[in-house]
Amino acid sequence: MRPPRPSFSRLGIKLFVIILVVNVAIAGLVFIAVSRSLDQGFIEYLDRTQTRRAETLAEGLADEWSRRGDWQWLRQSPRAWHHLVRRQLWPGDAPPPEGIERRLGDPRDFVLHDARGLPVIGLPPDNGPDAAELRWLPILHDGEKVGTLGYRPPQQLMARMDRIFLSQQRRNLAIIVAALGLASLLLAGGLSWWLGRRTGSMTLATRRLTEGDYSTRLTERGGDELSSLAHDFNVLAATLEASREARSRWVSDIAHELRTPLAVLRGEIEAMQDGVRPLNLDSLGSLGQEVGQLERLVADLRLLSQSDAGALEVQLAPLDLADSLASRLDEAETWLANGGFTLETDIDGPAWIRGDTQRLRQLWTNLLDNTCAYTSSPGHLRVTLARQGESWCLRWEDSPPGVSQAELPRLTERLYRVEGSRSRASGGSGLGLSIAKALARAHGADMTPSVSALGGLCWTLTFPAITDHQLRGNDT
Repeated sequence: MRPPRPSFSRLGIKLFVIILVVNVAIAGLVFIAVSRSLDQGFIEYLDRTQTRRAETLAEGLADEWSRRGDWQWLRQSPRAWHHLVRRQLWPGDAPPPEGIERRLGDPRDFVLHDARGLPVIGLPPDNGPDAAELRWLPILHDGEKVGTLGYRPPQQLMARMDRIFLSQQRRNLAIIVAALGLASLLLAGGLSWWLGRRTGSMTLATRRLTEGDYSTRLTERGGDELSSLAHDFNVLAATLEASREARSRWVSDIAHELRTPLAVLRGEIEAMQDGVRPLNLDSLGSLGQEVGQLERLVADLRLLSQSDAGALEVQLAPLDLADSLASRLDEAETWLANGGFTLETDIDGPAWIRGDTQRLRQLWTNLLDNTCAYTSSPGHLRVTLARQGESWCLRWEDSPPGVSQAELPRLTERLYRVEGSRSRASGGSGLGLSIAKALARAHGADMTPSVSALGGLCWTLTFPAITDHQLRGNDT
């Protein structure tokens, strides 16, 4: 009994960490980039705004000087300075706005000097470093300088608020990171749980498959890559299961096929030893027939094993398929007639393909043997060969008995007989059609069964044709 698999696989945990780290890193980089962009743009905006306000205030001070003729009234009444700044920067009855706009119009951030450069009003509180950093505008009346106005640049105003600003930004960043972290936890947790569940079931199924449990199947859900992988896994498991069953059946069938001639050989040899049968040429001929049957069976098995291993010896060269087929049928015509079969041919040629003369002759022989073994006498065989596009189509049709649609796909299985009996009365080892299909495949041809219009079985073989250009190239 295996322990229950964990809810999170290693892959799921890795995915969880990667998503979390990437999201937090992206959030931090976006915050830094946006903050720097906003800070720079905001300072430029404040600089332009503060300059316009200072110019407006300088014009208002020039008008006041023209009415009063000096700055003594401001020295005597600091409150008048506050009213003047407020009236010039925010005319009307509306109160000054809140926030940074109001901070830019603070009378304490402006300094007024007379024409000789002596302070009139508005000295900076620290009266030191900031005073040297003030920006100055001349106050002119009729082209004559009557004073200078100094004002703080936005950088100094912002420097005062750095601590508050940074504190606010840190708090905002903490909120952003916390929200992103929570979202990342939920996202990464859900994804890792889902992926861990999917991959965990695949891991468990793969382990069972390696232990020989080919009945294991995965659930196919959706249309993603994991579903495709599950489908491929199921196909692999089904193929392995079918292969194991076929191998078991193959070994059993081979043992059965070998047991019959071996039993006959043993019986005849024991009969000769006991004196029941005489040891003469007839008895030796009977033994030779059984040995020949064993040799043919072994040769067929060897050919099929070579085909499975891709080591079937085939010497492909340009040849006329029509000539090869017609020659073999002409040789078999007398034999077919003696067996009660009539032959009908319609062979179009020349039909040039790449093939092996001996292997094609073996293919025609196997098809003839199958027709004679499983077609009732008197019977009829019709063979046609015609061009279809880039291929040559061969149709091999015989008369009853036929084959049901359910049994058609199994006809080329090794040692399979339609009658379901292991009797050898119908002849053959049950390997002929398997060998025929292997030989056709070696020539690049497809071999498919169907119901014949004559009432029996129809085999359709499609051979790739050679073009005239390819044929001329081989001739040179």
